[in-house]
Amino acid sequence: MAGSSSHSVEQRVISAEAANAAVLAAVARAGELGIRINVAAVDSGGTLAAFLRMPGAFLHSVDIAIDKAYTAAGFGFATSQWAGILKGDEALRLGMPVRARNVVFGGGLPLREGGVLIGGIGVSGGSAEQDEDCARAAMAALGLAGD
Repeated sequence: MAGSSSHSVEQRVISAEAANAAVLAAVARAGELGIRINVAAVDSGGTLAAFLRMPGAFLHSVDIAIDKAYTAAGFGFATSQWAGILKGDEALRLGMPVRARNVVFGGGLPLREGGVLIGGIGVSGGSAEQDEDCARAAMAALGLAGD
């Protein structure tokens, strides 16, 4: 090949400031709900960008929060959508939940800016609905629309 050729692509990711603002907003919402959470923000490649653990939040929820964010960023949809996706496909239903780091219950949301995936947010410590509520508060704090 003559001339300049590119063997790479640009990938947008959440900024450090936005990741920090997101986890702070999720913790603030958890405080309003009276629950203690762990919350993680990851970039579009699934790498941890920010994390907060409220005192007293479940220890095992640390990894669950990180994995919810990772799953949402990796697949580009809310982790709560897995139930519907898995319904009716026995092989998928048996296989996906046991994949390392894949979380198939609510609390993880993809983060998109202008339609472009920039990361994911994962919350663990409350019910799946409370966790997703806190994740949506994080998105709202960044001015990002839900999926």
